[in-house]
Amino acid sequence: MENSYHILEIARETIAIESQAIAGLSELLDQNFESAVEAILASKGRVIVTGIGKSANIATKIVATFNSTGTPAIFMHAADAIHGDLGNIQKDDVVLCISKSGNTPEIKVLIPLIKSYGNIIIAISGNSDSYLGENVDFFINSYVKEEACPNNLAPTSSTTAQLVLGDALAVALLQLRDFTSDDFAKYHPGGALGKKLYMRVTDVMLKKDIPKVTPDANIKDVIVEISSKRLGTTAVVEGAKIIGIITDGDLRRMLETHQNFESLSAKDIMSSNPKTIVADTLAVEALQTMENNNITQLLVVAANKYVGVIHLHDLLKEGII
Repeated sequence: MENSYHILEIARETIAIESQAIAGLSELLDQNFESAVEAILASKGRVIVTGIGKSANIATKIVATFNSTGTPAIFMHAADAIHGDLGNIQKDDVVLCISKSGNTPEIKVLIPLIKSYGNIIIAISGNSDSYLGENVDFFINSYVKEEACPNNLAPTSSTTAQLVLGDALAVALLQLRDFTSDDFAKYHPGGALGKKLYMRVTDVMLKKDIPKVTPDANIKDVIVEISSKRLGTTAVVEGAKIIGIITDGDLRRMLETHQNFESLSAKDIMSSNPKTIVADTLAVEALQTMENNNITQLLVVAANKYVGVIHLHDLLKEGII
């Protein structure tokens, strides 16, 4: 128990130190941050994000965030850059260089080469007096008082600060670009969130061999239709128009209230005016309708014609829930 308590104290202290480091970044923000954002917005190229060591790891995450929020970006490792990868940089690109010290040998070789190309260079660094700090167009200060590491050596608070500033750049850019939820869906079509933003009922619903009976269908035919289609329901239709729905629950209620049901037909036990949804409606709206009405399926219509059924299980399978 004593060891467990000690471990939790270490964890809490780490979180506290890094939280303080992040909070301090707000005081360090200045016109350089605004100018950096404006430079990226004005650029017709991409953001080339570079770094070495742990800063390179942070750079790859920032690139991913940029790309997913409407700012084209690529990662270029600082060491690889001076061994051939400088060809990644095109004339309209903006370079974002990430370094805690700003004085690593690779940075000192890389920066003059980029400057000779005429590209705008932005730095995220904790040392404004460094070689990097003195040789870039816009310097974003990521200084932290201490690392969470007890030896004040392992990059912890400093890399967290770099990450937060990268997020701040990405969020500022997406808001200034009026990046909407529809835009987000375009970049995230495979994820659950993306599906909620673009997937429609017609993409998910059962379209073939959909359950349906006529109003005069006898109860045996109704039971066979519900059982064979395995959806727990059937539409009652006149032509292609829905006039009612029969569910497993309707059949149970019929058994409770009728001793003899051989003379009954579909229209006698159906629920009129069933909940329906239009085929091109977002699938997430179908889910909301089911939840609001405590049901597990909806009949789907297009141009007032019965065209399918969407079930809660279909939404679950697609990760909409």
